[in-house]
Amino acid sequence: MTESAAIVIGAGSSIGGALCRKWQQDDAISHVFAVSREQTFDHERSEHASIHNIRCDYSEASIIEACQTIKTLIDEKQLGTISRVCICNGILHNENVWPEKRLEELNTSNLLEVFSINSVTPLLWLKSLLDLVRAKNDCVISVFNARIGSIGDNRSGGWYSYRASKAALNMLLKTAAIEYARRAKNVKLISFHPGTTDTALSKPFQGSVIKENLFTPDFVAQHLVQIMNKQNLDGELSFIDWENKAIAW
Repeated sequence: MTESAAIVIGAGSSIGGALCRKWQQDDAISHVFAVSREQTFDHERSEHASIHNIRCDYSEASIIEACQTIKTLIDEKQLGTISRVCICNGILHNENVWPEKRLEELNTSNLLEVFSINSVTPLLWLKSLLDLVRAKNDCVISVFNARIGSIGDNRSGGWYSYRASKAALNMLLKTAAIEYARRAKNVKLISFHPGTTDTALSKPFQGSVIKENLFTPDFVAQHLVQIMNKQNLDGELSFIDWENKAIAW
């Protein structure tokens, strides 16, 4: 049986780390490439899979270099083919950026920063991953999105830059899915909403979330792995949530 590998981009995040641990214990996965700004995992091997730390600062040059490093490791060590990829990066807030409630709070620099991280960076990964994931074996790529990126579901307004960046991400992913369907027919693309997860990203906004709807990273990782295992290669982008339910565009 051909060995199968997974790539987790944003492995330093709570859900990214949970995905790495989940796949490290998965008999179907023999190698996990954990991509992050810093070394994320100290132990290279578990009972089932090896973890390979790949450092990346998420600049375009660094993304290209990270993919080349993964390719070199796969070729030199005969590590099989890539069957799973998760792109977990995203921003909602930081020291300078905060979700806008009113038009007066908008400014160019914050808009561009949020779009760069939430919309542009995932597409740069898909650009560099194309040759790496193209193979005879099936591959599923999940890109983290958010229900709030749904134009049809927008009933409360606000959060301009985050909403728009996630909606733009869907258009970019849809366009990429069309090209992947021509050039890498073995790949299925998913735009994935994990639900409200107990992470640093959602921490300031958890007050209004009931306990049952606040998920742990391990819970989300388990559901996503199961969803990815059930996908068909239909050449389409799926916009789905943690329950594998479709979200309105």
